[in-house]
Amino acid sequence: MSAARDVLPSRAATPPSIGEFARMDIKDAQRESRSVYIGGFWGQLVSSVIWLASAALGTWATPKASILTAVIAGFFIFPLTQMLLRLSGRRASLSRENPFNGLGMQVALVLPFSMLLLVPVALYNLNWFFPALMILLGAHYLPFGTLYGMRMFLVLAAILIAEGYLISQFFSRTFSLGAWVGGITLFVFAWLGRSIATREASAVSTN
Repeated sequence: MSAARDVLPSRAATPPSIGEFARMDIKDAQRESRSVYIGGFWGQLVSSVIWLASAALGTWATPKASILTAVIAGFFIFPLTQMLLRLSGRRASLSRENPFNGLGMQVALVLPFSMLLLVPVALYNLNWFFPALMILLGAHYLPFGTLYGMRMFLVLAAILIAEGYLISQFFSRTFSLGAWVGGITLFVFAWLGRSIATREASAVSTN
């Protein structure tokens, strides 16, 4: 009998099932996303600065300098956002239990890869570069509605897509107009997201 017991696997050696791991409720996960990332404030603020810098270069320098600034600086939006979160004394990542833990990074990588579509667009009509980028950026923001649980991002996505389409169809004589409009839109929504997140945090702390 003792030999049989030695052969049989012990109960402690049995790996835990998936259900035994702690998992955060979706609403709690979204609330943590809003709290940690301040409603997407730093990411959108960094993006707006890049867009406005590109707009300035497109207006007073050259389209090439404007495009290079938008493309190259765009790859640093996520690390800059992480840095600014840490410098402000906040966490820069979600908890392990949050099911959206890796979604932010995955969503952040969508836009740089989809920007390859801008090469044929710009070759066909250089003034369509920023309107097309606005449409891609709008589509990029759609998953943020789920990540943050904020309809604001769905509104932002719709506005960027509509602005990009309208500029490409009716106001494409000016190269940098899309960059100015996109930068201002991102700047406004950065502060709107921050207002929503901070107001929610204040309400939770007072309860």
